[in-house]
Amino acid sequence: MKMIRKMKATSLSNPTEIKRKLVSLCILFLLASYPIFGQGQGPISKGQLQLNGVVGFSSFGTPVSVGLDLGVHSNITIGGEASYRRYAESFLGSDFEYTIIGFYINGNYHFNKLLKIPSNFDLYAGLNIGFYNSDIVESGFDSFSSTDLGIGAQIGGRYYFSDNWGINLELGQYYANEARLGISHRF
Repeated sequence: MKMIRKMKATSLSNPTEIKRKLVSLCILFLLASYPIFGQGQGPISKGQLQLNGVVGFSSFGTPVSVGLDLGVHSNITIGGEASYRRYAESFLGSDFEYTIIGFYINGNYHFNKLLKIPSNFDLYAGLNIGFYNSDIVESGFDSFSSTDLGIGAQIGGRYYFSDNWGINLELGQYYANEARLGISHRF
């Protein structure tokens, strides 16, 4: 009985195990969304905008982000994003609280035409760069701030359940390795 409880606690609280499960879920999502039929079109047309709201999962808090993408080519989007996360941890007898705010720009290549994926699905990968500000408070001491440059990459999939609305799953490197789940609205 103790072993079963330990296994359940470990599988839910181990960040590495959570990441493995989310990677498996993403791969399953992408494979299930790859149809063998149909001529693909770009998910976002040149000049079209897409608003994204995202909640992330990582070992460094739960990031919440809002972003806007612009179609600059039938296969390429550029965008911007603002993110916020807050978390606490104990280390060597001290308690720390972190508040991290980030601003990123990104570029993505959408594989729909190349792989002939229908337009209600979107498979993409790209790069991001941005700045993030970390405010760190240690119990009993003064706080300090740091502003740093972040460079990363992402891969994701999106399913549009209507003409304008979709859900997406993304794996990437921002402030930390994370999996992200969100909703998108193109207009």
